[in-house]
Amino acid sequence: MASRRIRVKKPPVLFAKSQRLIARLEKLLGTAFVSYWTSPSGGVCDNDVVAMYEHCKRLSNRRVSLFIKSEGGSGQASLRIINLLRQHAPRLNALIPLECASAATMVALGADEIRMGPMAFLTAIDTSLRHELSPVDIDNELVSVSQDELTRVVRLWGEKAKRTDANPYQALFPHVHPLVIGAVDRASSLSIRLCREILSYHLKDETRAERISRHLNSDYPSHAYPITLREAKRIGLNAHALRPEVNDLLLELNEVYSEMGQKALTDYDKEHYHNNEIANIVESRSMLVFYQIDKDWHYRKEERRWDTMNDQSCWHRVERTGKQIRRTVFHIR
Repeated sequence: MASRRIRVKKPPVLFAKSQRLIARLEKLLGTAFVSYWTSPSGGVCDNDVVAMYEHCKRLSNRRVSLFIKSEGGSGQASLRIINLLRQHAPRLNALIPLECASAATMVALGADEIRMGPMAFLTAIDTSLRHELSPVDIDNELVSVSQDELTRVVRLWGEKAKRTDANPYQALFPHVHPLVIGAVDRASSLSIRLCREILSYHLKDETRAERISRHLNSDYPSHAYPITLREAKRIGLNAHALRPEVNDLLLELNEVYSEMGQKALTDYDKEHYHNNEIANIVESRSMLVFYQIDKDWHYRKEERRWDTMNDQSCWHRVERTGKQIRRTVFHIR
């Protein structure tokens, strides 16, 4: 009962600050402006599509500048987000001041033009998968398995094996379940298909779209390989430098979101804590929609893993109508 008297940490919702910066950005860019920001605890997911739709309803077929900052997530959600935005924006520009990785790179591919700041980077989008039958790490948590890792193991086996009839998969199966290998291979094919489809919203040259998709999926030695502006141009993307004044304002906006998305962990004892972090943010003029984690964590010693309890995580919506600001729960299931 003593743990219940501990005051739970709550991050700030800095709606007034972010709205002032968005107003300045819209004036500077001459377009509608939408932020799509995720913390390391969040990621590109299907629920973001519903959150994004709340903003798209207000766009009125205008040109849109989309600020993207994310470490990635679901590629299929990326396609749905682009499909939604392209129905409401005759021209879409992606603004990238910092990291725009993995599935977030897929979102950027759907823009007519990608504007990148001096610290910006995209990444490779080769597929990694956390399957129910994946290997576990030291904390007994499932780990991701990537197609590139499996391909390299098999290739190295072929190069180094002394026996030509040796089968590398027989050695892999005790460590990586056969169904995981099959699922990763299938997901890799899906990733290429998703990239082609996303690029097709503005790129009509199918050969070029296929080349870019395969390059991003298989030509980099690391999933997190940073694709800077120079490299983005080299592989055929319509990428250009972000104007310094716009980049500075985006970094200010990122600082506001980082304060909102700070860690908000309340320790009850060694085996119990509460997480109240803001993970995903989608914002435009006069509206902020964000996902806030709100749940307890309990460590199960016998299983060596953390489990959740009292999960009340949900989406929230903050709207400004005239001089009034109203905050409500935004229900997405």
